[in-house]
Amino acid sequence: MATSRNTQFAVAVHVLTYLAGEGQGRTASSDELSQSTNVNPVYVRRVLGPLREAGLVRSRAGKHGGWELAADAGDITLAQVWRLLQGTDPLLGLHGPNPSCEVGRSVQHSLAALDDAVTRAVADELERFTVHDILLHSLPKG
Repeated sequence: MATSRNTQFAVAVHVLTYLAGEGQGRTASSDELSQSTNVNPVYVRRVLGPLREAGLVRSRAGKHGGWELAADAGDITLAQVWRLLQGTDPLLGLHGPNPSCEVGRSVQHSLAALDDAVTRAVADELERFTVHDILLHSLPKG
């Protein structure tokens, strides 16, 4: 399976799901979240920053500090998380062609329109799912 260069969305969904399940009712340290996601704690904190600013998670400093959900897992849509992390970056990785190239200008215009359509389709699909949905599908079958 091909791997993505930008794993922020996947790490964010993983951490939110972890906080909704394993971490429910307590704080989880960046180190704990790092171990679960298998990424550096600094990367975890970088991913959680925009989620904290949006009020989805909160952090507490100190010996017993860490991260916890600040919103109900059933109210956090994957589209919301994706938009926070994707921002206005093109989904298709558009480039800047030579402005004097007629083909480049035409292709860029077409790709920008396609990128808008794909971005809307992704957001529409992700709107159907919440962190709670992912938690339910992540639980071990017993």
